[in-house]
Amino acid sequence: MASRKHNGFSLLEMLITLTFAMIMAAVTFIWMMPLVFQSHVDTGYATTLMVLRNTRNLAITQSHEYIVNFNPAGFPAGTLQVEYQGPAVGAGPAPPVQQVELYNLPADISFGVWGGFPAAAPDGFGNGTVAIDFGQQLPGEPLSSVTFMPDGSAQTGVVGNNGTYNSGIVYIIRPTDPTPYRSKAITVWGATGRIRGWRLNQTGPGGGGPEWVQQ
Repeated sequence: MASRKHNGFSLLEMLITLTFAMIMAAVTFIWMMPLVFQSHVDTGYATTLMVLRNTRNLAITQSHEYIVNFNPAGFPAGTLQVEYQGPAVGAGPAPPVQQVELYNLPADISFGVWGGFPAAAPDGFGNGTVAIDFGQQLPGEPLSSVTFMPDGSAQTGVVGNNGTYNSGIVYIIRPTDPTPYRSKAITVWGATGRIRGWRLNQTGPGGGGPEWVQQ
């Protein structure tokens, strides 16, 4: 009588297949992690850029002052706080500032700097050593907030258009990243309120050191 063959996998074959699958999963995980890290930095950058641009737009369209605070006291690091400053009535004092909205960077992303940042900072604001560096050329710098005025300019947090323009820069990094080259930066030009985004290039022209390039 002809023998009957049994279909299926042996234990050894299953172990080999499982081992191969685990190796492939590990390789895929290792390959994907830099992309995940970059996406977190990109999210933090996009959030910060959106908050600044939307707040400036609010100031223009509503003809009032709106403030962006970076890492405000009493909130977790990586918080952006948008506030509204109502106008003073007559010769009386300005009303209290009102909170409008809170935004947070991803948990592994923060406002920070790396030792490898070039001294030539974007738009010439600072030297790459201060994470939140507003109030360029003003007494008491660095400042950690910027007020957008109805004319679109960025000024210090004083009620009324006092002409004290507030230019500055903020850096977005992943502190536990082994490389600074995923980092981003955003600059605000006080006189016009212009907001620009930047990324860090690994090498500059002619094979030089790292440089900031506008996005």
